[in-house]
Amino acid sequence: MRTYIGGHEAVSTDEFIELALGTPLELWLGVEGESEEERAARLDAARDILAESPDLPDNVSRIAAQVIEANAPELFNVVPLMRRPAAGARGRSRKGAAA
Repeated sequence: MRTYIGGHEAVSTDEFIELALGTPLELWLGVEGESEEERAARLDAARDILAESPDLPDNVSRIAAQVIEANAPELFNVVPLMRRPAAGARGRSRKGAAA
């Protein structure tokens, strides 16, 4: 299944999220080994983006809900487990004469 957002094909989960958000994923999650200065600058940029687009969290929630709804059969592909016999039922022996 191909996924397009704004005319761009998302070929990975990270790319899908980036296209849906309109910002790099690293802006929100950070990168491993970033310095305190880099972290502060990243968070300032994120605050600026949220100030300019206060509806961004609602849009992200809406997109996430749409993805879950579209992929619900795969996401919630639950297979019932086989029922286990009741405790004590395994070791019972049948005593008696055959008729």
